[in-house]
Amino acid sequence: MKIISTMIEAHIFRETKIGIEFLSMKRANNQFYPDLWQMVTGKIKTGEKAYEAALREIKEETGLIPAQLWVAPTINSFYEPRDEYICLLPVFAAKVDSKSEITISDEHTEFKWLKSKDAKELLAWPGQREAVDIIEDYFINKKSFLHFVEIKF
Repeated sequence: MKIISTMIEAHIFRETKIGIEFLSMKRANNQFYPDLWQMVTGKIKTGEKAYEAALREIKEETGLIPAQLWVAPTINSFYEPRDEYICLLPVFAAKVDSKSEITISDEHTEFKWLKSKDAKELLAWPGQREAVDIIEDYFINKKSFLHFVEIKF
């Protein structure tokens, strides 16, 4: 079995008067995992760094350019039985302006800005929900001992 790292996960959030909200998007019917609610995910192109893939995928899937981007101190994973591999995904936190306009790609049919509790209810995998908790803890509760590395771009 192989272990690969060819994809990224990027949680987009915005600050509001009542806290932070996470962007959740519903996958289109013609996509793998149709109707699944998710954050930005995507493949890393050959020669591309993971954070560059995150920035590109955010732009392609939402039309947004983050004000700031961090490496979240967690890695998600999944097992692919058909090709027999485990994929490790670096996780990013991307802050956007609260008034940013979203233009979703044809990969998704709708989007919602949600408080963390509501966002987690829509996410399918435990690692994705845990990433939301880690990001919220770091940016809101300030209780986290973890250090987010900011990527300057």
